[in-house]
Amino acid sequence: MNALEVSRYAIAFLLALGVTVAATPIVKKIALRLDIVDKPTGGRKIHKRTMPYLGGVAIALGFFVGYFYIKPDIPAAGAFLTGAVLILLTGIIDDKFTLPARYKLLGQLAAAVLVVASGITVDFIQFPVIGRVEFGLWAYPITVLWIVGITNAINLIDGLDGLASGVSSIALSTMLIVGILENQYAAMALSVILLGGTIGFLFFNLHPAKIFMGDSGAMFIGYTLAIISIIGLYKSLTIFSLIIPIVILAVPIFDTSFAIIRRLAKGQKISTPDRMHLHHCLLNMGFSHRTTVFIIYTISLFFGVSAIVFSRSVLWGSLLILILCIGLIRFTVELLGAWNNKRKPLVNAVKKIVVQGSKSKG
Repeated sequence: MNALEVSRYAIAFLLALGVTVAATPIVKKIALRLDIVDKPTGGRKIHKRTMPYLGGVAIALGFFVGYFYIKPDIPAAGAFLTGAVLILLTGIIDDKFTLPARYKLLGQLAAAVLVVASGITVDFIQFPVIGRVEFGLWAYPITVLWIVGITNAINLIDGLDGLASGVSSIALSTMLIVGILENQYAAMALSVILLGGTIGFLFFNLHPAKIFMGDSGAMFIGYTLAIISIIGLYKSLTIFSLIIPIVILAVPIFDTSFAIIRRLAKGQKISTPDRMHLHHCLLNMGFSHRTTVFIIYTISLFFGVSAIVFSRSVLWGSLLILILCIGLIRFTVELLGAWNNKRKPLVNAVKKIVVQGSKSKG
């Protein structure tokens, strides 16, 4: 990549970031005026006041401006953009009217089928020992399932201020680095543009958030992440290309997978909401809002580094590193939980002494 190309990518990033930053306050006012808001109703809700949605519209605007500036050479660009608009509109309607899960899934399936019908599919995988495994007709449902799955995975982790946008930014940064290492220019272009949008939105979404991205944002980001992984990272067609996107998106994928298993085990619909996601569990352990988000950022970063190592290492060495990372993450979370639980009585005792001292002085 020469200096001219680097400058084009940099300008596209800044355009996406700048447009998102400029559009977010405007979108916020529109959301409040049209009553497209999230009201604190208890249950799974963490926030205590009414919050405007539609932050995803600002992210999408930044993405589209950056896209049409850089004009990346991607397969079936028309189908990808049409699917992106369809996903965005489905999310906007859901933010306003709270669509039943089946209608939201229908919009996601329509976008995914459109993309797959245009030729963007994962057709086969190359294993080190087994060799090449053709998917045949299974390529179509496998690719549709991947797109819909990642679209919903980002949506399900969007439960705390800055969580989905931050985790997505880490995943996009990882995809950008892997794309550079593998000379995957389509993946690089889409990653750097969407990264500008997610970082720009983070200025307004970190705790305490001023606006939520809503389903419009979470679904748009998830859809685009899925397409990036297919047209870029999957196209080396080896077992590494199968593992790398999964590792990059490990936090939303695992959280979604566990949620599905948990709900099926209870005899519930997989769309049934609950308070057992990773961020809820960390909050229940006593961590603050900011600390919980930081822990999940750290876990995402661990997996991001693992994915980069995967792209440059032999298979068994990469698997060993991944297992060690998972073990280290689990140990760290449990250690922090134990420390936090022991610290709480001491902190509460200090607070009690301070409050009593203040009252006696008063």
